[in-house]
Amino acid sequence: MTIDKAHEFEKAIIAILNFDGWDLKWTGEGSESWDAVGYTPKKKKCVLEIKVRNKYYPTKLLEKLKYDKLMALDKEIVKLYYVADPQGNYLYWLNDLNMPELEIKDVRKTTLWDNDKTPKQLYMLPESKASIVTKNTPERASKGIWDEYFKRNSK
Repeated sequence: MTIDKAHEFEKAIIAILNFDGWDLKWTGEGSESWDAVGYTPKKKKCVLEIKVRNKYYPTKLLEKLKYDKLMALDKEIVKLYYVADPQGNYLYWLNDLNMPELEIKDVRKTTLWDNDKTPKQLYMLPESKASIVTKNTPERASKGIWDEYFKRNSK
């Protein structure tokens, strides 16, 4: 995936969350270590790190360096980690998350154009620790996105 494509996905995810009551601004190509800043639907200040994966993995990789930068922010700021992959979307609220043990794995360097691998300290987050999970299933794909809303709100 190119960096431009990754940015398009980040902007789309932010737009969908904003449609659902969030107030997020893409930080994108700036010097920030996260992809969006703004407010949750409950008007709490937040930062959002987004990862879009082309391949499904049962655990979601979060680099310790990225986690540490997020957690160094003021404790009142909600720190979020959003992962989208072919099987679903996962939102982790990091502030109070009991993190798994650190692992060291050889992973591709951060740059998208470099396939060299380097050892990194990682947290491997299980899907069960995500606060919000939306699975991409054949049943879900056959429903319209508004079906449940209109079913709940019809008179």
